[in-house]
Amino acid sequence: MFKVFIFLFFVFPLSAYAGATDKLKNFIASTHSAQANFTQEVRDKNGKRIQSASGTMQFVRPGKFRWVYQKPYEQLIVGDGVKFWLHDVELNQVTVKKIDEALGSSPAALLSGNNEIERGFHLKDNGTRDNLEWLQATPRAQDTSFEKILMAFNAQSELMVMELQDVFGHTTVLRFSKLKRNPQLSPQLFKFVPPKGADVLGQ
Repeated sequence: MFKVFIFLFFVFPLSAYAGATDKLKNFIASTHSAQANFTQEVRDKNGKRIQSASGTMQFVRPGKFRWVYQKPYEQLIVGDGVKFWLHDVELNQVTVKKIDEALGSSPAALLSGNNEIERGFHLKDNGTRDNLEWLQATPRAQDTSFEKILMAFNAQSELMVMELQDVFGHTTVLRFSKLKRNPQLSPQLFKFVPPKGADVLGQ
């Protein structure tokens, strides 16, 4: 089964005249927590859809996040600030890593890091497409599976789409909805205990 998990970003209303890079920087500086729904589609190098999924996410910066993939399979991803947990419900298998090892120069670093976006990524505005303003983020490190990340903002400075292009020629497209910025989220959401009988890898 081909499974892909990634991390979203969200943005709050700013001036419609700000560039996409400025909008992202303001989001990182000012958004402490967020939650939203997402859909995800993976396309091969020819543009053919090879995987789709949907779910919900929540985060509290720095380093805490919870992703629940609901369709077509159940998968839970939790970052507790110290460790990264991935639970494949179907296999009852848990993968655990130190959170810095799991994130690296990845989309999650943009979301849950300590305002270190420019240290990990080269940022530049990338023009207008489909009536959206685009930003390109290119990892500075070489040990990442992503070649570049594109983010699209609407006129209200809301992040609408992300396109993540990996070294294998795949493109993962994320679309966001029902965003709530800076909600009060229970600390229990970001704690994970492996289920009884689960196969735990990486400890």
